[in-house]
Amino acid sequence: MKNALVFHGTGDTPDRYWFPFVRDFLERRGYEVWLPALPNAATPNVRDWLSFVLERGHVTSDTLLIGHSAGSQLILNLLETLSEPVRQAVLVSGYARGLRKNAQTEEYAPLNWETIKTRADQFVFINSDNDPWGCDDRQGRLMLERLGGILVIPHGEGHMGSTSFSQPYTEFPLLTRLLDV
Repeated sequence: MKNALVFHGTGDTPDRYWFPFVRDFLERRGYEVWLPALPNAATPNVRDWLSFVLERGHVTSDTLLIGHSAGSQLILNLLETLSEPVRQAVLVSGYARGLRKNAQTEEYAPLNWETIKTRADQFVFINSDNDPWGCDDRQGRLMLERLGGILVIPHGEGHMGSTSFSQPYTEFPLLTRLLDV
């Protein structure tokens, strides 16, 4: 069965922003969608999130991975651990470093870009040119250089989902157009 795993970012929940819109879009197309509430969302770290996904998620060669902000970094870390590639990895407001090794520090897990590159048939990066947290088009270009794929740079769209900057993003038609469904 076709499936998709959709991951929110730091401090978020699966019922906010564009996550329900994307879930509904995929379910109407016959996908089984897992949109979990990730543990310790306020202070994510790679060990907690990876363990949670590896224990509960189902990933196959026909899987779509979609992540926002820190959820994108979860995808990069997850791809590093998989033995087979997924069909597509879509990173929205992602950035070119791993999740924190420890929630109390700023130390980040290094990423093995050569391994990650082989773990998705297609990469799509969506990074605005004015993301207030630095998850901008420069980060998208870094990931594109390391992994290949497609980079889309919406002008003036910020973090594409944020209460801090009044970006409700209840729908995300650009993202649904880029999905390999």
